[in-house]
Amino acid sequence: MATFASIFHSCFMYSSLILYLCLFFSLEKGSFAFEARKIAESQHLQLFHTIQVSDLLQSTSCKNSTKENTAVLKVVHRHGPCSQLNQGNANAPDLEKILAEDQSRVDSIHSKLSITSGGSYVKQTDGTRLPANKGLSLGTGNYFVTVGLGTPRKNLPLIFDTGSDLTWAKCKPGVDAYDPTKSTSYFNISCTSEICPYVTSATGMRPDCVSSTCVYGLQYGDGSFSVGFLAKERLSVGSTDVFDNFYFGCGQRNEGLFGKVGGLIGLGRAKLSIVTQTASKYNKLFSYCLPAYGKTGFLSFGASQSKSAKFIPLSSNANFYGLELIGIIVGGQKLPISITVFSRAGTIIDSGTVITRLQPAAYSALRSAFEKAMSKYPKAKPLSILDTCYDFSKYETVSVPKIVFSFNGADVEIDQAGIFVANGQAQVCLAFAGNSDARDVAIFGNTQQQNFEVVYDVNGGKVGFAPGEC
Repeated sequence: MATFASIFHSCFMYSSLILYLCLFFSLEKGSFAFEARKIAESQHLQLFHTIQVSDLLQSTSCKNSTKENTAVLKVVHRHGPCSQLNQGNANAPDLEKILAEDQSRVDSIHSKLSITSGGSYVKQTDGTRLPANKGLSLGTGNYFVTVGLGTPRKNLPLIFDTGSDLTWAKCKPGVDAYDPTKSTSYFNISCTSEICPYVTSATGMRPDCVSSTCVYGLQYGDGSFSVGFLAKERLSVGSTDVFDNFYFGCGQRNEGLFGKVGGLIGLGRAKLSIVTQTASKYNKLFSYCLPAYGKTGFLSFGASQSKSAKFIPLSSNANFYGLELIGIIVGGQKLPISITVFSRAGTIIDSGTVITRLQPAAYSALRSAFEKAMSKYPKAKPLSILDTCYDFSKYETVSVPKIVFSFNGADVEIDQAGIFVANGQAQVCLAFAGNSDARDVAIFGNTQQQNFEVVYDVNGGKVGFAPGEC
């Protein structure tokens, strides 16, 4: 017969065992929970950016990180603190005006392209008559470089634009203009020259003649224009590279608020573009890195600065650099967008368009997924073409879903600098917009290209992206 002591001892041992097992499983459960949290946090970091709200605001100081050398030019935002053209930032337009100008450029691009039932691009036959409206700004992009023109060399700040072909410069008697009478290497091009007819393909407008000299005319979507003589001159790129007999436009009438920008470099694919005219040395290869507002980037000819670029085949679009967009991923989730939405209208990459434009169905899916991932943050009122805005005034950091564009050939993860544009902490907007017509081409804009080296191998028929190269 069991004694009370033996029963007590057995109960004590049994209870201790249960206590030990409970403690063991509790610790194991805690360990499992800790590991699960670590995995979840790791997955979150892979799918989301943690962004300092202060980093979304435009910098007032300049961080100069680019050294110019042979065929490598410093790229500067024309309205930013690194720009010598805009000292004190006094003349910089506000964001709403920049977005309005951007829409003018997009409207101009869409007007040049129409879609046949087979999905190919055709150029409209007639340009807009010149002269055009006065007092509007040049809707051709935000970034400029400095090149040399003439003998002796005159340095000129020129906007560069992948959506244009003809390089042109403001010529005297205008303010801050190039003076061809002071150059020993300047020559006008005759109307009978075999090069004069190429003005049509470079500008979209037929050349004219004044005193037997070939005349060009360029009109931009916002009503700005440049009219002048087609000429040839010595072009200096970087510290040592020189090209004689370079064809360019010597602008005699240049209407619009061009400011101190001296003109434009055409990085398109036509015969009169700088890409084609320098092909004997640079082999139709160039790249650029578009910097954030308070930094500097580069424009490089003849060699990529990176060996890690992912390349995407160029489409057959002759007027612009076309890419085949096939999908979009937000926060790790591929959006339910039919590939025909993208293929019907096509996609181009453009250095002069600020905000990426998408087909209506694609933008709607992107906005919906982004809003769902950002649902804990308070919304703000829309800003111009941007309809998805947030009030981050009470936050130091925000968690933002990563956005990936899937192209035929490679996926491109948008840098965190390319997700938002900010009009102050209380109005930070998703930097994408929708086209009004499903037949309009999508445009991969320069905000989303920031902090990539974008490599154009025109002879190779491809465009590459290398992240973090500025």
